[in-house]
Amino acid sequence: MSQYFDLGDTTLWNPSNGVGLLFVRSAEAVAPIVELPTGVSPKAADEWAIDLPVFAAFVDALVDRYQRSTHLILRSMVEGFLATAMVLLDRAGAEIPSLSREPGPDVRDVSVFGTPPPAGKLAELRTAHARAMPV
Repeated sequence: MSQYFDLGDTTLWNPSNGVGLLFVRSAEAVAPIVELPTGVSPKAADEWAIDLPVFAAFVDALVDRYQRSTHLILRSMVEGFLATAMVLLDRAGAEIPSLSREPGPDVRDVSVFGTPPPAGKLAELRTAHARAMPV
């Protein structure tokens, strides 16, 4: 069995049950970080609807938070989810404005030993994830 992540009548991703459910649960887990709804909602037992404007705003806010954070653990915990979510936005033809903005400092979750993430790291992860995500 598998899960379907759909935008209208278009399937953006068709992962296995375990991976699909982990993605949904990860979205729910990180949503409080940006205080926004995820834009992912159940359609049927194995189908999820993507509300593109809501999902795009959620992912963009999370990308912004990621890029501004100096906390290695925070970034590590959201990287996999973000890379996967960015592939879904790519497939939907949506933009991620925060990717093209210069991130400013973030004073939340400051890490004494932390540094901002390397430029292009999320783009590299997104590319790697896209190759491994069946439609």
